[in-house]
Amino acid sequence: MLTIQKKSLKVGKFVNTEHVDSVIKNYKQERWVHNSERLGKEDSLSVWHSLEELEEFLAKAKEHGADGVRMYFGVYDRDYAAQPLYAGRQTIVLVATMQKETEKGNVSKDIYINTENSTSILAYNYARVCPPFCDADNGVGITIIDKGKEGLIVT
Repeated sequence: MLTIQKKSLKVGKFVNTEHVDSVIKNYKQERWVHNSERLGKEDSLSVWHSLEELEEFLAKAKEHGADGVRMYFGVYDRDYAAQPLYAGRQTIVLVATMQKETEKGNVSKDIYINTENSTSILAYNYARVCPPFCDADNGVGITIIDKGKEGLIVT
């Protein structure tokens, strides 16, 4: 009898508080402070989804053959009418993916599904963006940014 073992697609791993604090601090110093200055208001630091909605998205993705999720960084339009407080701020869009064998090796392809009137990417967005909608201080990623003559920013 021939047994075929499926190769794991895992690429991430669990990390500790020190790692989380480090990458958030780096982001704030290297990207966020400049994005916020260019935007004229604090840019997003995070997005939040409930477990229920993530499970729903993952179930639909699996239903359509997905074996992964790509997370795209995005930015809402500067005149985003659906939620004006999100205007110009960063977001993360979740896109269902499936490994495909190509001449270049295995690659993750975005999944498109048939809808009522067309074909559309299988994706999820509209998380709670922070700022402007932040929960009480959770103590993760506190950073002090020295802006020279402009003073300090504590985030």
